[in-house]
Amino acid sequence: MSYQVLARKYRPKNFAELVGQEHVARALSNALIQNRLHHAYLFTGTRGVGKTTIARILAKCLNCETGISAQPCGVCQSCQEINQGRYIDLIEIDAASNTGVDDVREVIENAQYMPSRGQYKVYLIDEVHMLSKAAFNALLKTLEEPPAHVKFLLATTDPQKIPVTVLSRCLQFALKPMSPERVVTHLQSVLQQETINFEMGALWELGRAANGSMRDALSLTDQAIAFGQGALLESEVRDMLGSIDRQLVYQVLTAIHTGDASHVLHVIQQLAEQSVDFQGALAALISYLHRIALAQLLPDAIDNSEGDKDHVLALADDISPEDIQLYYQIALHGRRDLPLAITPRQGFEMCLLRMLTFKPVPTKPTGLAKSQHSASAALAQVKASLPKASHAVPSASLAVRAQETQTVVSTVLANPVSVASVASLESDLPAPVTPTTTATILPFQPAPVPEVLWTPQRWYAWVMKSGLTGMVLTLAKHALLQGQQQGVAVLEVSPRYDVLVTQSYDTLKARVLQDFPKLELQLTLVEPVAETPLQIEERLLAELKQRAEQEFLADPTVKALIHTFNAHLVPDSLIVGDKR
Repeated sequence: MSYQVLARKYRPKNFAELVGQEHVARALSNALIQNRLHHAYLFTGTRGVGKTTIARILAKCLNCETGISAQPCGVCQSCQEINQGRYIDLIEIDAASNTGVDDVREVIENAQYMPSRGQYKVYLIDEVHMLSKAAFNALLKTLEEPPAHVKFLLATTDPQKIPVTVLSRCLQFALKPMSPERVVTHLQSVLQQETINFEMGALWELGRAANGSMRDALSLTDQAIAFGQGALLESEVRDMLGSIDRQLVYQVLTAIHTGDASHVLHVIQQLAEQSVDFQGALAALISYLHRIALAQLLPDAIDNSEGDKDHVLALADDISPEDIQLYYQIALHGRRDLPLAITPRQGFEMCLLRMLTFKPVPTKPTGLAKSQHSASAALAQVKASLPKASHAVPSASLAVRAQETQTVVSTVLANPVSVASVASLESDLPAPVTPTTTATILPFQPAPVPEVLWTPQRWYAWVMKSGLTGMVLTLAKHALLQGQQQGVAVLEVSPRYDVLVTQSYDTLKARVLQDFPKLELQLTLVEPVAETPLQIEERLLAELKQRAEQEFLADPTVKALIHTFNAHLVPDSLIVGDKR
């Protein structure tokens, strides 16, 4: 007996065996059960998703010898002849070969005759969009009011080319492309029935290569079985298809994230040894980055349709959203410029090296940040050595106290610390006392007062009157400046805004130094320890809105309206300043 290809051997024989088109099967089954049958049906969708198969199943349901049913018996002569493609009352017409008006006129003339054996004469017109305009016009009247014993089943891959006058006379069903996950599940079932060994990775390669077509998937499976001598191995299937190893895409993104340039070049060498198309490799990288960005925003929206859900979610946790967006943009530009490169591999390499070069590197702790720890330690040591406060101190101790105070102030000036630390230190100093003896004492020389330190309120006030605009203003509002106003100060910015820092920090620094030329400004990417100008602004606005609502609701007229009409204040409806 001759071999029957998988696409024909496992073609669905009824609605229960149909894969991936449950919405169509449900609608047609209900129509058959309730005997609410239309005279014309139009099935649309890409190739290999089941248009002709569904039409044949419907014809079988209409002409089964057991009667009209959503579940044809499959064993009667009519069912078997339809399965074999030789049923006399199922007329299949290829519109791509019979496009003329004369072909349609022949259909119209034969439609008036009763079916030879079945209850209905079914006309299945495949690729109906290929009919000429004149042929469509000739078919219109019969399509709208055919004889009671005639059913028209139309199938097309391009419904946009069908005249709207035809569309309005048909019930239209749009068939969905098959997801790789659904294709893999079906192939797994088929191969188990065929007792053929396979690797799941090989099925995912076939599922992606099918591009939504179950028929293409089964045809490629036949080819892969022959290529692998009766077994499906992932590496062999990938070689047969010339596809990209998704594991290598995962590895290259991980290497870029960790800054491992040598591993990036090693992966490129592996791709070259597989003779892959670097245009396709870049497209796979872009697709991967898109899925990662989607996973960062909506993790639940990521399915396993590509067989890489675990890797995508892992990278979404490891790589910042800003880096993903940067990589995506570089990859898009790299794909555009790839034809201009000397070789595709060179263009692909430069694209990945560009990602490594422009990847934002978190700023390491500055010298000031490191010195704060030593300053705090020094302060603690000084505080421990200070005498405890008392109501009376010997006169000789005043000289010691003056010297200790000088030491404390020198420590603070040498190691900038926060205002809170200074206040804490001052609170531990012994309070000035009146000498209890008449002994000669050293005059107390007050220490020089440290210069003004930056506070969140001072930084907020400067930002609001600085005249900054655009991205520079956005960076300033998300930052916090701490330290001296005429000495060393640190600009704290959350690592989430490292891309914003890369683009706008130089401009912001120049503007700050314009007002404070003696300032030594340093940058550190850490979460600000106090309120940023943006947080202060939002807090002040919220307080203003709350106060405005309270004053509004306290107005006698408003109280009367609320009492009379059972009214209430719509949230955020009051105008506060220029905000609504």
